[in-house]
Amino acid sequence: EVGEPFKEEKAVAKYLRFNCPTKSTNMMGHRVDYFIASKAVDCLLDSKWAKAKKGEEALFTTRESVVDYCNRLLKKQFFHRALKVMKMKPDKDMKKEKEKGKAESGKEEEKKSKKESGKDEKTKKEKEKEKKKDGEKEECKKDEIPGTPKKKETKRKFKLEPHEDQVFLDGNEVYVWIYDPVHFKTFAMGLVLVIAVIAATLFPLWPAEMRVGVYYLSVGAGCFVASILLLAVARCILFLIIWLITGGRHHFWFLPNLTADVGFIDSFRPLYTHEYKGPKADLKKEEKSESKKQQKYDSEEKSDSEKKEDNGKTEATRNLGTDGSGGERHSDTDSDRREDDRSQHSSGNGNDFEMITKEELEQQTDEGDCEEEEEEDTESRPSHEKS
Repeated sequence: EVGEPFKEEKAVAKYLRFNCPTKSTNMMGHRVDYFIASKAVDCLLDSKWAKAKKGEEALFTTRESVVDYCNRLLKKQFFHRALKVMKMKPDKDMKKEKEKGKAESGKEEEKKSKKESGKDEKTKKEKEKEKKKDGEKEECKKDEIPGTPKKKETKRKFKLEPHEDQVFLDGNEVYVWIYDPVHFKTFAMGLVLVIAVIAATLFPLWPAEMRVGVYYLSVGAGCFVASILLLAVARCILFLIIWLITGGRHHFWFLPNLTADVGFIDSFRPLYTHEYKGPKADLKKEEKSESKKQQKYDSEEKSDSEKKEDNGKTEATRNLGTDGSGGERHSDTDSDRREDDRSQHSSGNGNDFEMITKEELEQQTDEGDCEEEEEEDTESRPSHEKS
C-alpha cells in the first residue's frame, strides 16, 4: 500500500514536470508527455534540493540518491515506465525480402560465372571500383557546394506501450507523466480573462464617464483599422495609375512596407519608393559596367608601370653600388701607396721629420724648374709638327 504524497514530494515532482525536457506522442490513443530518465536525474542534481542548507543536509547528493527518490515518486504514480516499440510497415518488409531473394539468386549466378570467366570479372571489378570512386568524388563535391540540398535523415517512428517492470533506472529509459499540475501562468491568464468577461457583461453598471471614455476609445480604434485598410487599397490604385500612364516604366509605391511582415513602426517607413525600369535604366547599367571594367584595366596598367619603375630603380641602385665600391677601392689603394711611401722615408731616416740644408733646397728647386721646362717643350712639339 502506498500512502498519499508529501508536500516535499509534490514540490519535487512539480519542479521536475516543468523543468525537465519533455516530448509528446501518442500512447494507446491518448496524447501523453514523456521524459528520459538520465535527463531527469541531471535536472534534480541542478536543483535547490542538491544544495545543503544551514543545519540541514542536501536531499540529492549522488545519482543513486536521485534514482531512489524517483522510485518513490513512481510508486506514488507521478509517472510510469513505458516501452518503445518501433513501427514497421509490412509493404516495405515484403519488398525487402523479395530484394534479398533476388540478391541471393544473383550471387549464385555470379559464382557460377566467376568459375567460367575469371579474367572478365577482374576487368568488371576494376570498372566498378572506378565508378564507385567517381561517384564518391561527385558526392563530396555536392556536399562541398553550399547550394546543393542535403539528404534528409529519416527518423524511425515508434509508439509507447506500458512496461511490465515499473522501476526507475538511470539511462535512456522512457517515463510517461501522469501528474499534470496547472502552471501559474496559465492560472493567471485564465483569471484575467474571467475578470475581463465579467467586467464587459457589467458594462451598463459602469459610471457614465467610464462608459463615454470606452466609447471614444472603441470608435478611435475602429477608425484606425479602417484607415489602414483604405490606405492599403489606395496605394495599389495609385501604383496602377502611374504604371499605366508611364507604360510600365515608373514603379511608385506609397508606404511600401504597410502590408509587409515587419513591426508596427517599420510598416510606415520609408514613406515611398520609386524605381525607373526603362531603356535609359538599361543604358545606365551598361555604362556602369563599362566604367568598372575601365577602372580595372587602368588599375592593372598602373600596377604594371609601377612594377617597371621599381625594377629600373633597383637596377640603378645596383649600378651605383658597384661604381661606388670600385671608386672606394681605387681611393683606398692610392692612399695606401702614399702612406707606404711616407713610411719608407721615415723608416730610412729614422725620424718622422727630416733636416734639410739650404743647398739641398736650392738643388730641389732647380730640379723642379727643369722638369717644368721639359713639360712645356713636350707640349709645344706636337703643335709645331702639326703646322
